[in-house]
Amino acid sequence: MLEIVDYLQKQKGEMLQALRVLTKKESPSYEKHLVDKCGKKLVEIVNQYVDGRTEIIENHSFGNQLRLELGEGEEQILVLGHLDTVWPQGTLKQMPFGIVGDKAFGPGVFDMKAGLVQGIFALHALQTFQVPIKKKVVFLVTTDEEIGSSSSRAIIESEAKRSKYVLVLEPAATPRGELKTARKGVGAFQIKITGQAAHAGIEPEKGISAIEELAKQILYLHDLTDLQKGTTVNIGMIQGGIATNVIAAHAEAELDVRIERPEEMKRVVPLIEGLSPTQEGLTIEVSGAVTRPPMEKTPEIEKMFFKAKEIAKTYLDLDLEDQLSGGGSDGSITAQYAPTLDGLGAVGDGSHADHEHIIISQMPVRSALLALLIKELGEQPIRKNA
Repeated sequence: MLEIVDYLQKQKGEMLQALRVLTKKESPSYEKHLVDKCGKKLVEIVNQYVDGRTEIIENHSFGNQLRLELGEGEEQILVLGHLDTVWPQGTLKQMPFGIVGDKAFGPGVFDMKAGLVQGIFALHALQTFQVPIKKKVVFLVTTDEEIGSSSSRAIIESEAKRSKYVLVLEPAATPRGELKTARKGVGAFQIKITGQAAHAGIEPEKGISAIEELAKQILYLHDLTDLQKGTTVNIGMIQGGIATNVIAAHAEAELDVRIERPEEMKRVVPLIEGLSPTQEGLTIEVSGAVTRPPMEKTPEIEKMFFKAKEIAKTYLDLDLEDQLSGGGSDGSITAQYAPTLDGLGAVGDGSHADHEHIIISQMPVRSALLALLIKELGEQPIRKNA
């Protein structure tokens, strides 16, 4: 175990170089050609360090996905990550990859290209020391996580159903390095309201304002927020009308909902989907859906976390903690089928922000944590009564 830790410390420079290469290949979710170019570099790095069965999964809408399989066994451990980022093409000009002290900056370094690098080197270390693992390991890298995983969801679900455990390379919860053992469910909805246009000065009585109706519905929807239950409902974008002197015939809004418990999701979502107008002459159309269900901290997930905590304390001299995350990830999907431990990726800060960065010295540490966790989970099942 300590040999793996020491070895990965010596690989820090190569890990940083691999991160530099991946970051300099921009991979915005909607730009398939760019994601695929970055994906080719990822495959080159994988093939350089890991001896496995590599499969490129073609995707006509978004970037091609990568599936790497190594080892044998009837049971499977899934290591899950994504290559796409929220940053548009050209961001590197304003936010170039750079190193300042112990921090590496750049678009996507934290969420989550450093996590991918750490995953690759964890597998590399296990193979270098010929660690016997009785379970097959599948490393799946998708390309549309940042926009809801619509094209990769079926693949994720399929792999999760075959897996005994799932380890997700999303960033740590905070700069202190906490893992994520629970996540809120996430829903995205669009609201379209149609009223009746009229001249606002000459014939206002003939108009029915869609904007006024939207304002009423926003107040109703925001009242569904219940912080004690971990539920938030937020209208983040609105638009409507064509001119200041016209009663608005159309108005639209984008809604985000975050819910901690499945039973609360069952209560709130029908209220959103069932919006009705407050007066005649108006119509309301609601579209959208829950994109990721809540990930609850089950006893099996808690046992996985305590195994990681034990490894961190014994071999890495770390006091590892866990946390609920308000954000969604593909771990929310896999947790419906297999015990899932999330937040095993990079330690840093600034996800989706212009100060996005990772702590370089933590890359080999987190890579070692993942490697040792795979070793432990691959050797021994976590029994229900443990």
